[in-house]
Amino acid sequence: MNGTAPEDPRVLFVTGTGTDVGKTVATAALAASALRAGLRVAVLKPGQTGVAPDEPGDAEEVGRLAGPAVPAPERLTLRELARYPEPLAPDTAARRSGLPCLAAEDVAKEVATLAERHDLVLVEGAGGLLVRYDEQGRTLADQARATRELGLPTEVLLVASAGLGTLSTTALTAEALTARRLPLLGVLVGSWPATPGLADRCNLADLPRVAGAPLLGALPEHAGRAPDFPALAAAFLAPALHGHWDATAFTATHGAA
Repeated sequence: MNGTAPEDPRVLFVTGTGTDVGKTVATAALAASALRAGLRVAVLKPGQTGVAPDEPGDAEEVGRLAGPAVPAPERLTLRELARYPEPLAPDTAARRSGLPCLAAEDVAKEVATLAERHDLVLVEGAGGLLVRYDEQGRTLADQARATRELGLPTEVLLVASAGLGTLSTTALTAEALTARRLPLLGVLVGSWPATPGLADRCNLADLPRVAGAPLLGALPEHAGRAPDFPALAAAFLAPALHGHWDATAFTATHGAA
């Protein structure tokens, strides 16, 4: 890599079926696997909530986990646009703190700036796809649409929980993306349990069916504690995400009969 502008930068918005589904660890895994593949990666957290001014946020956690995969520090860029102290939806947190909301157009402009110097820009949302960021009710989906309107190739990756209840929220997110003409790249299980139950095992086949998009990985629970996180990321992400995980083989081994 020589620091010149990439010919075909890729933009991937990372959203979840809800909170606490492993979205930040999943974003770190995406960054780590791309860095191992030799790409320049930028990670953008538009709105960070529930973190004090002097505490590390999600972007810093991504850097901590993905950092060992980086042979040259300039290949990984971390950005945060707004921070609100209370653990609430960004628009509510902004209103209660008296701080300005985050405009979708500002997020898109930052993505475009990062895309000028990186091969992959990862944008990690807060909670689910339709969590509000401003007074107009605009969401992560609106940020992705604003980015596409700038001419950047923009896709969405959905991080889903493994167990009971995930199919409905996955289907609803997929429908919301279709209604907004936003492409869903695939579904990633954010925390695959060490001892999966029947619903977990059945969902390996059902998640891609209800999403209308492929299953692109299943990160093991507590993946963020792995001694070699970049290697783990590559082992549990599909080739579309610069890993070598095989969805068919994993489902045949771990899915329900």
